[in-house]
Amino acid sequence: MRVATKGSIGRAARAAAVLVLVLLLLVIVRLPWAGDLGIHAATIERLRHHLADPGNPLVDADTPSPYYSPWMVLLGCLAKVTGLGTFVVLRVAAVAGLSLLVTGVVHLVRTFSTRRAAPPLALLCLVLLWGPALFNWSGFPGLNSLALTISYPSTFALGLSFHFWALLRKALRGAVDAWPVFLGLGLLWAAILLCHQFTGVVASVGGLAMVLGARPWPSRGVLMRLAGGVALGVVLLGLWPYYSFFDLFGVGGLEQIHRSLYRDLLPHFGLALVGVGALLLRWSRFRRDPLVLFFLLGAAMFAAGGLTGHYSWGRVLPAVLIPAQLAAALEVFELGRVGGRRVFAGLLGVALLVGAWTQAGTLGYVVPRDALPARVAAKYRPPWPGYNWLTREVEYGDVVMAKTFPSRQIPAYGPYTVAPGYPDFFLPDQERRVTAVRDYFAPGTSRGERLDILRRYGVRWVVEYPGDGGLRADDSALRRVATGPRGQVLYEVVG
Repeated sequence: MRVATKGSIGRAARAAAVLVLVLLLLVIVRLPWAGDLGIHAATIERLRHHLADPGNPLVDADTPSPYYSPWMVLLGCLAKVTGLGTFVVLRVAAVAGLSLLVTGVVHLVRTFSTRRAAPPLALLCLVLLWGPALFNWSGFPGLNSLALTISYPSTFALGLSFHFWALLRKALRGAVDAWPVFLGLGLLWAAILLCHQFTGVVASVGGLAMVLGARPWPSRGVLMRLAGGVALGVVLLGLWPYYSFFDLFGVGGLEQIHRSLYRDLLPHFGLALVGVGALLLRWSRFRRDPLVLFFLLGAAMFAAGGLTGHYSWGRVLPAVLIPAQLAAALEVFELGRVGGRRVFAGLLGVALLVGAWTQAGTLGYVVPRDALPARVAAKYRPPWPGYNWLTREVEYGDVVMAKTFPSRQIPAYGPYTVAPGYPDFFLPDQERRVTAVRDYFAPGTSRGERLDILRRYGVRWVVEYPGDGGLRADDSALRRVATGPRGQVLYEVVG
């Protein structure tokens, strides 16, 4: 009976994991547009045209940008050499990110368990064990969130992080104890931090937990080699030419954006409490369990951010959730008594089903909405339509006047906007640009002031919805050129 129970769990986990992977591969074909896709597409566009000195990805300004990471530079090279379209390159990025994430989870879980069913069950916990209310954010690999961010650098960096933790565990216990291994780990750590800084913090917290939880405790020689790897990583961070990594420590203005990470914790992440129970069981067996330490370090930083008002520290939350999710999968096979394992497996199964139902709207990205059951269709959030319709008139490098929402998408096709659609703390005149856009569309702004704004920023085109404001549609300085979705109008500036 014991073997049969484990066998049935393994078969169910593998089948469900395969279905999830097939769903995500189909999502990559669709590549639904939402969130930050525009900034990543714009980054590839700039690198395609000016690989050595791409300038700001969103506005016509010569500034560095943390979006120019090693991974995006590689994708820019791919676009430049092959001539592939930007969104095709993003699909390549998505396949690479998904592959790294899946193989990374398998790699890490195998350092904790030899059970064949443990990796697929861990993968299911990673994407489904979140909360009864939908939550999407870059770097948070819930199924629906992953469907929208699968081509982002955060997914690539998270996949690298799982491999980093697994390789570090092997190195610490002497499986691969050599200087090149630890120097390679330093290189990998630096790459993760450069590719996605917030995921790099999660990777660093996890790495520290693997060191503190190593069994047996690493020898002095191992710790010296580890210090050498860290030193190499720090040097590489300082040498990266596209932006100054260490200048990010002085960046402000991120707190309000991240304050929502501290709201509705139980609705968004409550299902992970099953994993917290699993962590308690692991702690009772070994006080320095790496997953327990990973969770505690992440929770301490998350709590410190909330208590001190540093809400951007909330981006460390995956360091709280991932060890709990992995622990939940592992405890199904590690609980001592058969009865206890069955009870825990049943509880985890219910939690996974609730998580799957919460994120069932992901099916809408691969199945026509009218073919879905009504209750599933209600969970589906349609992606953004995009601005491909502009490209028949607007050329690469043209400056477009538009409000924030269009500005998040237009640069993906090559043009610039007056103000960035996303916060850009490396852009010194960001606030002036934002004010200029607000003033252009404000009802009390005079015609002369609007024309001055257009001239000041070299604007060639205006995109607006009905009722946005700005110059009158019959103004002699504008020529109506095209109409897009939801009544948007493209005007050429001719005065």
